[in-house]
Amino acid sequence: MTIRHGAEHDHGHAHGPSRGGQRGALTVALIVNAGFLVAEVIGGLAFHSLALMADAVHMFTDVAALAIALLALALTTRPSTARHTFGLERAEVLGALVNGLALLAASGWIVFEAIRRLDAPSDVDGGGVLVIALIGIAINGFSAFVLIRSQGRSLNMRAAVMHMVTDAIGLAGTVGAASAIVLWDATWADPAVSLAIALLVVYSGFRLLADTVHVLLEGTPEGMERAEVEATLLAQPGVDAVHHLHLWSLASDVPALSAHVVMGGEVSLHEAQERGDDLKHLLAVRHGIIHATLELECHACDDDVH
Repeated sequence: MTIRHGAEHDHGHAHGPSRGGQRGALTVALIVNAGFLVAEVIGGLAFHSLALMADAVHMFTDVAALAIALLALALTTRPSTARHTFGLERAEVLGALVNGLALLAASGWIVFEAIRRLDAPSDVDGGGVLVIALIGIAINGFSAFVLIRSQGRSLNMRAAVMHMVTDAIGLAGTVGAASAIVLWDATWADPAVSLAIALLVVYSGFRLLADTVHVLLEGTPEGMERAEVEATLLAQPGVDAVHHLHLWSLASDVPALSAHVVMGGEVSLHEAQERGDDLKHLLAVRHGIIHATLELECHACDDDVH
């Protein structure tokens, strides 16, 4: 006799850092970065700095990314429905995907404009650029700190942090370019640094897209080994075998599992349910798997579908 025992898909489970804490961190970061975006655009136009304008484009994607992350986070808290039985947990993964594409799009514009200016460097007010870039580094550092505290294993939050960190590094390059202009009148440094910023943005975007696609393709959650999870189940008394074990992520920080577990000896339906409960509790405590579906069997099934 086969006994199916599925985990309740209750989205009230703890997912590491609270969604409320993540929402607050994203809101704070969104407000301060939106304010700096306005200052950066004004400064880039006033001081004729491509590096500042390039970073303003990146900053625009930062602000858009934070807004998308907030929207995605709001969608994940919606309850499950007959049409979406897991709710909208993967909205945060889609938010990360959009942010990754935005990073790549922004890098294309930066490269185009930087190459054009290398042929015909513009006069740049290095002093003004330096002041704005230093302020920007402080703002990005503060935003990254706030977001990291609530990041957990969420790809959505990681995407937001990545935007802040890459922008801070880009602004550090802008500080170098501004210093070169002030000290040696090296106006070529402005577009050269812009190209370096573009390469950084491309790298960040591709890494984020790779991790996002991994989740969408239902790959094994990051930091989790199938063999270790299987060994945990096999080590429990009364478990003879484990097969058809699958691991994937509902959201980037919400791992899920399904498996067939062959129980040894003669067990009643009540005993099987109690053992299934114990196994699910163990998976949650040891591996953080709160969405587990276990098919309990008295002997291994013969199908080769999986």
